[in-house]
Amino acid sequence: MNRLTLVFAVLCIAASFPVAAQNNVPPDIREMARRVNMPVVLTVPGMADVKVVENLKYSDANDANLLMDVYVPPNIAKTEKRPVVIFIHGGARSEWTPKDWGVYKTWGRLIAASGFVGVTFTHRLEYPARSLETGAKDVTDAIKYFRMHADKYNADRDRISLIGYSAAGPMLTLGMRGETPYIKCLVAFYAFMDVQRAEHRKTEGAAALTTFSAVTYLEKNPQLLPPMFIARAGRDEIPMMNDSIDRFINLAISKNIELSFANHTNGVHGLDNQNDDARSREIIQNVIAFLKTNLK
Repeated sequence: MNRLTLVFAVLCIAASFPVAAQNNVPPDIREMARRVNMPVVLTVPGMADVKVVENLKYSDANDANLLMDVYVPPNIAKTEKRPVVIFIHGGARSEWTPKDWGVYKTWGRLIAASGFVGVTFTHRLEYPARSLETGAKDVTDAIKYFRMHADKYNADRDRISLIGYSAAGPMLTLGMRGETPYIKCLVAFYAFMDVQRAEHRKTEGAAALTTFSAVTYLEKNPQLLPPMFIARAGRDEIPMMNDSIDRFINLAISKNIELSFANHTNGVHGLDNQNDDARSREIIQNVIAFLKTNLK
């Protein structure tokens, strides 16, 4: 594992330390924990009024950390059915409970205050360890669970968007195979769109690398892909990240698929909570507009 990949892994590890218990943690790791717990840089009215239903058990797997939170818009009528945005965090061990990180807690509130039902959950995708199949099972279980219980949260089970971050890019392929008509659009934030050239090659088999690479579905059946939005961090420090995004975008354009794209020239990995500037806020606003258009 090279140094930059190690830094990313440690960034995930840092979030496992409660803020109050970090006195014995090295300063660099405390700083990384601070980063993942920072809020999204955009706020909108109503975020404080969002209803949050926490720690729903969505999986039968033997892991007590596989829990889900649901963010319900304020002032919603009993008979309303709002579209759903499901957030898929990047690679992290489940005991680090990424759904509880500040970035996802504020995304949940932001998206609910914007009129959607937001869903965050912890899963077992552990980049770069062999875990693509396990992560996909958890993501699939989470989607199935929420669709079964959508009525409880004024949610429309047939209008769903997936947003994948970082190492969760491969999980977006679950919405690219023509088997999920209820997934109406996909969003990728600084996410791997092809894992056939990344660190995954050291741990995953060839079949999994193909199955979980978004570029595969551009070659297979591009007409089955839902509309997509890709946010790219121009200064992303994760090896092969932007290479995978750039190859996907170039191929997507050649296939003439419906694609929206935003590049933050000074953006770092985690631009939505690390770059507190006008461009990050513009990108987040554009994502929300994209969701409103495609989830109607």
